[in-house]
Amino acid sequence: MGSLEVFKENQKSKGEQDGFTGDGSVDFHGRPAIREQTGKWVAGVIILLNQGLATLAFFGVGVNLVLFLTRVLQQNNADAANSVSKWTGTVYIFSLVGAFLSDSYWGRYKTCAIFQVIFVTGLVLLSLATQIFLVKPRGCGDETTQCKTHSNWEICLFYISIYMVALGNGGYQPNIATFGADQFDEEDPKEGYSKVAFFSYFYLALNLGSLFSNTILGYFEDEGMWALGFWASTASAFAALVLFLLGTKRYRHFKPTGNPLSRICQSRVGDRKMLHTNGFRFFDRAALITSKDLDQLEQNECNNPWRLCPISQVEEVKCIMRLLPIWLCTIIYSVVFTQMASLFVEQGDAMNTRISNFRIPAASMSSFDILSVAFFIFLYRRVLDPLVRRIRKKDSKGLTELQRMGIGLVIAVMAMLSAGIVECYRLKYARKDCKHCQGSSSLSIFWQVPQYALIGASEVFMYVGQLEFFNSQAPDGLKSFGSALCMTSISLGNYVSSLLVSVVMKISTIDNMPGWIPGNLNKGHLDRFYFLLAGLTAINLVLYIACAMWYKSRKLGEKCEENTAYQNYEV
Repeated sequence: MGSLEVFKENQKSKGEQDGFTGDGSVDFHGRPAIREQTGKWVAGVIILLNQGLATLAFFGVGVNLVLFLTRVLQQNNADAANSVSKWTGTVYIFSLVGAFLSDSYWGRYKTCAIFQVIFVTGLVLLSLATQIFLVKPRGCGDETTQCKTHSNWEICLFYISIYMVALGNGGYQPNIATFGADQFDEEDPKEGYSKVAFFSYFYLALNLGSLFSNTILGYFEDEGMWALGFWASTASAFAALVLFLLGTKRYRHFKPTGNPLSRICQSRVGDRKMLHTNGFRFFDRAALITSKDLDQLEQNECNNPWRLCPISQVEEVKCIMRLLPIWLCTIIYSVVFTQMASLFVEQGDAMNTRISNFRIPAASMSSFDILSVAFFIFLYRRVLDPLVRRIRKKDSKGLTELQRMGIGLVIAVMAMLSAGIVECYRLKYARKDCKHCQGSSSLSIFWQVPQYALIGASEVFMYVGQLEFFNSQAPDGLKSFGSALCMTSISLGNYVSSLLVSVVMKISTIDNMPGWIPGNLNKGHLDRFYFLLAGLTAINLVLYIACAMWYKSRKLGEKCEENTAYQNYEV
């Protein structure tokens, strides 16, 4: 055994004796994290509760935003759907900002805290603007009472506040998921298993947090009590921030590694090195030592990191390049997912929402999505995963992340077909019930349950798989960036959805026809739009399967404890 191997074994044994974590995490003061005093499920549960409360606050705004725009700001259905898609897309674009600051300079804890403060500030401003300026006369914004016309500065104040909410939540989201995973030492088998389980529970907490928003808050907002709903969201976000800060001393941290752009071409002591792979061989030239480089190394001169890169950093570039095709194939799924916050709500609002004298808010139907998520997370972790492990006796893992993401795409196609079929029947009943195609259809809103339930099932396979996949496959210094990839796929999905709606409306609005998604859905063909999405998702599934078969997982070497002149380069 060489001296380096002996050194590593001694360090590992010393770490185990001292009770430190084996993944290099540190405590709040920057000292090596003690396993029994930091992290694990104590910190994990705090972060899950924080995520649940923050999600409740976010969806308290987002779930009914399309109705706020149509009822309070008097936008038409297509414009409101596009506005929601752009806003939601911006939320996840801001996730790149949060990931960059986290990986580069601030670290995940500081980034989460700062962006949560911005989030709370935006919600306070939104609540004040709504109560004082927007909901006038008092009680307007329900199904019947129309609000007054607003001035430009009032509308501007509204957009400033909701985009502050977008910035705060967007910068916080990718980091809280990765920060939660940081609380479990993947070098320890037991904690490593908990780390995988954390992503499922994290997504469950996200959905359970939105359940209150989609039901109780959704009901108040649907009845015109918008200010009350937004103030409740503000209180929830503030409670999430306080809870997060209370857990400060329990958290495990990883120090930021500097600008990620230079990260891919400079070596850092202590990072796990990535083994050389054969793909994208043209990048290998960056690690080839020329005679000039060799002379500099032999003379103990510092090499130029922009001229000569370690193999491990070249492999990080390759790793990102391999992730991109998979990432691109998730965007169309996000187009499907975003319909739940826009067109599904508008479709439900045009159906029979009455049970006796009680009116069901259209946005509250997304609670069936949440219940579906909870059910399928339980089903997967307790039934499907153990069953697949038993069948695959030689493979200790169940379904891979890529396989689960593929299943999610298949279910997404089924969801769009279901939504399209329901819309066909809704139109049939609406046109039968009224002579001038005005008012709601007699078809019950509960016919939407299958499409919401299918979306929820697809999320468990797609988004949980995505979180695990990008977190595990991203280089060590870019973990928040890996989580941000999940967010940005949702972001681009919203922008693509907005573009698709605009293109469809422009093409379908000909010869005095109202288009597929007019202000009065009874005169349109929303069903054709859903079937179009089903077809696009099916095509995307074929491309995804090809990319998944091509993809090769990254290979990790040992954690580097020494730096020598030649060990990281090719000659």
